Amino acid sequence: MHLAYPAVLAVLLFSVGLYGVLARRNAILVLMSVELMLNAVNLNLVAFDVWLRDTLHAGQALTLFVIVIAAAEIGIGLAIVLLVYRNRGTSDIDRLTELAAGDGEDDGGVSTAAPETPGTPGNPEKNAEAAA
Repeated sequence: MHLAYPAVLAVLLFSVGLYGVLARRNAILVLMSVELMLNAVNLNLVAFDVWLRDTLHAGQALTLFVIVIAAAEIGIGLAIVLLVYRNRGTSDIDRLTELAAGDGEDDGGVSTAAPETPGTPGNPEKNAEAAA
């Protein structure tokens, strides 16, 4: 078998994955695109391992390592995406850039809200002190 066939297939897979990472807005589709890119790398590792006739099969061993890392990455990535979706109601990557500020404005972490005074609904400790 020629080395060119799996190499071309790996380039195509990697290109589709790269396009998915750069062009998609949905976080789950971005994670799927990263998996495509990792599978292209795995295909290259196995193809070159067979082509070089390595007695230690280092390419195949490294492929197993990459598969384990990819499984851990997708598990943690999906957990993060589900938590963000639960809190924000969307998994759109463009809308996730304003994680610190809920209204979309970036004030550099400086709060411009007035400090809460006793008797306001947002401060239950002060309300208890004011009632006593």
